[in-house]
Amino acid sequence: MKVGFVSIVGRPNAGKSTLLNTIIGSKVAIVSDKAHTTRNNIQGIYNDEDAQIIFIDTPGVHKPVQKLGKYMNKQVYYSLDDADVILFMVDVTEKIGKGDKFILEKLKEEKKTVFLILNKVDKIQKEFLFPMIEEYNKLFDFKEIIPISALKNDNISDLVNTIKKYLNEGDKYYPEEYYTDKSINFMVSEIVREKVLKLTNEEVPHAVTCVVEKFEDNGTSIHINVLIIASREGIKKILVGHNGSMIKQIGTDARSEIEKLVGKKVYLELFVKVINNWRDKEKYLIEFGFKEENEN
Repeated sequence: MKVGFVSIVGRPNAGKSTLLNTIIGSKVAIVSDKAHTTRNNIQGIYNDEDAQIIFIDTPGVHKPVQKLGKYMNKQVYYSLDDADVILFMVDVTEKIGKGDKFILEKLKEEKKTVFLILNKVDKIQKEFLFPMIEEYNKLFDFKEIIPISALKNDNISDLVNTIKKYLNEGDKYYPEEYYTDKSINFMVSEIVREKVLKLTNEEVPHAVTCVVEKFEDNGTSIHINVLIIASREGIKKILVGHNGSMIKQIGTDARSEIEKLVGKKVYLELFVKVINNWRDKEKYLIEFGFKEENEN
């Protein structure tokens, strides 16, 4: 049995979370068109008859200006330590930028097996793809170069089969029924955060945080309370909306997806709290075990 760890790295919005979800065949990581949606290393566990591959979705590498950004970059670097294969993922609709070159310089230090994954190839004509490949080849000696469309599931099976060739024989790390290493509380909080980002568009910054305060399963239904932490009163007003319209819609959309996740009726309550100081926010998150969850 082939087993190993595969880290997915790249700039924000390259499609890393979409790729993870497509490979696993289930929603493991939240997706939005806002940069820095993924904050933590999220493991998706792929199983078939001859392999178990643990894929690690990482935050987009970027120039940090706040403590959260520095934390996100550290998460990426941690994921590289034990990776057997690194997928350097790029959006082919974007030109090669300083961020791409910065990541490749980091990867040179790792001396690992690195694939170039060209995502969103369905959005460009093939003649534009080859010059891009040549440009990337000048920057790094990739073991494999694979064009894909993560959203449309194009060439994903070929990608997985190619990865297997670079993995060693071994025993499974997780039981076959596992598809992620994250707790149900973490996944619920991320679903709520995804709906916040989707419904508020550019009005709410990506720094909004969600924490599960209560999760009670009585067998036939689950009662969940989620706290949404905002950075200032203005953000809170947007999240609540006129006469509570926004928070109600966030709850409705999140509840529907959480019910699919848990397979039960869900009663979801959302609350908004303003914490405008990062140190206070960090202390608050530690109280709920959020930092510990993130560092697993």
